[in-house]
Amino acid sequence: MFQKTVLNNGLRIVTSAMPHTRSVCISIFIGAGSRYEQPHEAGLSHFVEHLCFKGTEKRPTAKEISETIDGVGGVLNGGTDKELTVYWVKVARPHYLVALDLLVDMLRNSKFDPVEMENERKVIIEELNMSMDSPQSRVDILIDEVMWPDQALGRDIAGNKDTVSAISRQMVLDYLPRFYIPGNTVLSVAGDISHEEVVDSVAKAFGDWTVGVAGALFPAENSQDAPRLRAESRKTEQVHLCLSVRGVSHQHPDRFILDLLNVVLGEGMSSRLFLELREKRGLAYDIHSHVTYFRDSGSLAIYAGVDPKKLELTVEAVLSELMRLRDEPIPEAEITKAKEMGKGRLLLRMEDTRSVAGWMGGQELLNGKILTVDEVVAIVDAITASEIQRVARELFLTSKLSLALVGPARNKGRLQKLLRL
Repeated sequence: MFQKTVLNNGLRIVTSAMPHTRSVCISIFIGAGSRYEQPHEAGLSHFVEHLCFKGTEKRPTAKEISETIDGVGGVLNGGTDKELTVYWVKVARPHYLVALDLLVDMLRNSKFDPVEMENERKVIIEELNMSMDSPQSRVDILIDEVMWPDQALGRDIAGNKDTVSAISRQMVLDYLPRFYIPGNTVLSVAGDISHEEVVDSVAKAFGDWTVGVAGALFPAENSQDAPRLRAESRKTEQVHLCLSVRGVSHQHPDRFILDLLNVVLGEGMSSRLFLELREKRGLAYDIHSHVTYFRDSGSLAIYAGVDPKKLELTVEAVLSELMRLRDEPIPEAEITKAKEMGKGRLLLRMEDTRSVAGWMGGQELLNGKILTVDEVVAIVDAITASEIQRVARELFLTSKLSLALVGPARNKGRLQKLLRL
């Protein structure tokens, strides 16, 4: 499915030939994100990512950068997470070298112009304001603060107004040699292109990239011995809630079991949460669960937006579904449906060059190895009902519960008492 080459400077190149496609996607993954920042640097990784789109010596303006890809009908974007930053571009096959040249230029030759930096600072502060004004976005950030308080893993990836306002150009310039280095980077390419052509072109573009030693992330503090609750009062029609339990890391052997458990619990319109809370009880329009994995921690979180008068009933109903998964084996037919759903969505994603590039690059950067789709399918097929119940028993514990609320939440004392499994 893929091939891998490591350049002398430590840059890892992974490719997947997809000759049936007409596109090529280049994704560059860097081991940099909010988990690597000191408190006063909060939002720095995200700021740097934004600035790389604002102009280089060769393409002095953001307009010229975007026109390079718009002019060939491609798509260019980037994103910052807690453990990685990614830049990606997807173009028609004939424009591969144009796309590669642009990404190299952005990563190695960005000007970080002071005027552009001040403009982008305003943009990011508006991004923070937008998240704060959206209760659904805010509760998603708040639950991390509840689970990992006063530490890097619990901070908003974009930082806050005070830290973003204080980021200087010198902080940006000092940041780059700590993280934007070849040994901390994976370049992943998927599409109608050979591994040899990719290696040859990337070696010419990145072969002289300066070697360095990457900065270390700040480890997670996972100790928790009692349920946690935090509420932010808002005058909204709904209370937005996020109830979570601590999960596992992305290298933990139970990861795929937890993925499957999550499908049963809250993925899709036939999941237990959707059927019970929306279809049967009419408590919520949007109800779902998702899992998140980090190097040394993780979570399973459930989101719902509900009538304030039905908040306690909703929390009780969600906890009841967790207890049912913990205490009762899942019927084999339900497991089979969940397996086929998970496998089907994975296989459909693998028809897209961007998804394949992301699949390879993310695994290589975070885990140092890449599982093929067939290997993952075999792992999922082998999961049993007893394994799912074991994981539920290990994770669904009263002491590991956290609840975040945004909206007109009242009776916090009663809610705190409800947090029992």
